[in-house]
Amino acid sequence: MAIFLTENSKVIVQGITGSEGSKHTARMLKSGTNIVGGVNPRKAGTKVEIEGHSLPVFATVAEAIAETGADVSVIFVPPKFAKDAVLEAIDAEIGLAVVITEGIPVHDSAYFWAHAVATGNKTRIIGPNCPGLISPGKSNAGIIPADITGPGKIGLVSKSGTLTYQMMYELRDIGFSSAVGIGGDPIIGTTHIDALAAFEADPETELIVMIGEIGGDAEERAAAYIQANVTKPVVGYVAGFTAPEGKTMGHAGAIVSGSAGTAQAKKEALEAAGVKVGKTPSETAALARELFQAH
Repeated sequence: MAIFLTENSKVIVQGITGSEGSKHTARMLKSGTNIVGGVNPRKAGTKVEIEGHSLPVFATVAEAIAETGADVSVIFVPPKFAKDAVLEAIDAEIGLAVVITEGIPVHDSAYFWAHAVATGNKTRIIGPNCPGLISPGKSNAGIIPADITGPGKIGLVSKSGTLTYQMMYELRDIGFSSAVGIGGDPIIGTTHIDALAAFEADPETELIVMIGEIGGDAEERAAAYIQANVTKPVVGYVAGFTAPEGKTMGHAGAIVSGSAGTAQAKKEALEAAGVKVGKTPSETAALARELFQAH
């Protein structure tokens, strides 16, 4: 099993003809993703040749769904056009929209997230500013390297792209059911809690690794959720133990105020919920391996 993305997923790429879109479409195809077409209104009716595949380009997401039965869109559209691209995916009621784009204004993200909710949450949004998600050996939607791990029994949810890759590599001997990079922006579609719920319900996932970052209270909320609802072992890591207080940090847009939002506060909340938390990514991987072997 896998969460959100399976071998049956039919994937389209919004922005398939751009440099990022075409490059990562090639990588997704190489890793076995079933890509059925792309969307670019200016090039509708043409075909793009990528990795030996001749992929149709459609004017709209709705047209792509009607023609191909697509149920996943990966969005590589520049920030100023990204809001419209996501709204189009939501209005077409595609099941999963993976928004890779970095630098989308927060009010745009807030707008399309609210639109998804208002229209009945028919589209699950992952991201923005995320590496996407992979179900190794089945499908890969986004920019996660496909060759660093194989299929297995660990579920991974992470705010950080690079730490997603590191954790997948360190635990490659066990492998992953799915790894989901939810993105580090202040407003994102799918949260730690959404992924935890899906992994808890997935019969193939035996252990969950959760990577958070300083700032905000998402990890504290996830800790409360784990305590109340998750029966599987969970291992955690919080990036930013050495961050100075009161300073806005890098890609998370995270600000640490008082004790709320610090790595230590998050670590304590998670440990209080029974989650083992590593001080470094490698220590976290070692804890996960120990727990996996013990259980």
